[in-house]
Amino acid sequence: MNVRRLIPTAALAGALALAAPALTACSGTPSAGAADGRLAVTASFYPMQFLAEQIGGDRVQVASLTKPGVEPHDLEITPKQTAQLGESDVVLYLKGLQPAVDEAVAQAGVKNTVDAATLTKLDAHGPGGHDHEGAHGEEAGHSEEAGHSEEAGHSEGDGHSHGEAGGDPHVWLDPSKYAEIAKGVGAALEKADPGHAADYRKNTDELVGKLTALDTEFKDGLKNTATRTFITTHAAFGYLAERYGLDQEGISGVDPESEPSPARMKELQERAKKENVTTVFFETLASDKTAKSLAADSGLKTDVLDPLEGITDKSQGADYFEVMRSNLKNLQKALGAK
Repeated sequence: MNVRRLIPTAALAGALALAAPALTACSGTPSAGAADGRLAVTASFYPMQFLAEQIGGDRVQVASLTKPGVEPHDLEITPKQTAQLGESDVVLYLKGLQPAVDEAVAQAGVKNTVDAATLTKLDAHGPGGHDHEGAHGEEAGHSEEAGHSEEAGHSEGDGHSHGEAGGDPHVWLDPSKYAEIAKGVGAALEKADPGHAADYRKNTDELVGKLTALDTEFKDGLKNTATRTFITTHAAFGYLAERYGLDQEGISGVDPESEPSPARMKELQERAKKENVTTVFFETLASDKTAKSLAADSGLKTDVLDPLEGITDKSQGADYFEVMRSNLKNLQKALGAK
């Protein structure tokens, strides 16, 4: 498991005090009371940035703490970024995903701070899935409580636990949960900038409509498949699997860089054979070495399943919706959609 390197509280406070006065002169950095009158929003990483941009439109200036291509779990906060938080009108983040961001946000003291983890229900997901006994229908995996008792305890090798209650933070990969978060973000922007509340409300409604349509696409596209099990390097797809009645088997757990044990690799080989798995998925922001090794040992194919923690020129799409539809297409192919 990676070592999470956090800036000490005292250092963060000092950096904030020293850097904040000079920050407004930095190019590309949003600041409170900007000359153009837009709301300065700082997002922790891409899924939060996308919401701010879609809902805020031309009324906001959005900056992300996580640069494209950086694995967000291991983001280190610079003094400049800490000061950026303090100068923001609104900060959007997801507590439990990026420990360094959590620490910096706590120090920044921004009035309008939005923790996306409070806007929907977080569940615990381990690296392994659970059998749905052939439940291929629309309701498979939709129950809020179904299967949680089995997965509440993270097994060894599943990386690090997320959130104060160990909840899986990858909620944006379920379009329905992402829509819930979108509504909360919209409400926060309305509160921070009441003069343009109608614009934020309109944009929120449009985004929620698009996410509802995407949810229907996934529901219909994954309704009838030859297998319900998929193997992925990064066990980020617990909510997606739960939503659409699939079984996720993660090689490395929720931490994409943790090393699986030989026993886990053997278990996955057996699982793949039993469930007629055809493909091992890897992602664009983490190493594909383990996925390719398992695939070679098991005679399986490899493909991309993107957890959408960032967009790069290697991503299978230019934004959230394009990449999610690529994920759907790759899942349909791997699972043998009919």
